[in-house]
Amino acid sequence: MIYTELTKKALRIAFDAHKDQVDKSGLPYIFHPYHIAEQMTDEVSVCVALLHDVVEDTAITFEDLIKQNIPNEVIDSLRLLTHDDNTLYIDYINHIKDSNNYIAIQVKLADLLHNSNSSRVDGLDKNTQERLKKYQKAINILEG
Repeated sequence: MIYTELTKKALRIAFDAHKDQVDKSGLPYIFHPYHIAEQMTDEVSVCVALLHDVVEDTAITFEDLIKQNIPNEVIDSLRLLTHDDNTLYIDYINHIKDSNNYIAIQVKLADLLHNSNSSRVDGLDKNTQERLKKYQKAINILEG
């Protein structure tokens, strides 16, 4: 991962935001965005990866990130990646694809691939199997 003042700031924000959260296996949630960030190749994509679930899954808002001087380029990608519950998942994925925002697409693909890793879950019950199918459809759209 690239360590700059900005990526360190994003890492601190992500850590503080997710510090009390766990994933579906009970592991600290921060491992997920950190894993995605390790796959990115530039400062902006690392920040987007670290922060990709912050607005969607915590009390932090876009306004909070702006106040912390997170650049517009990062915010724009995060807005695309933040799924609104009022939007169908497939429409959300198509919107990311249609945006032609390379960073948002790359972060979402890495996110989906990590979330599709069946070794991360404790069992493949019916709900998990359905979720994995949904993720594979999304991957196919974003790679297409």
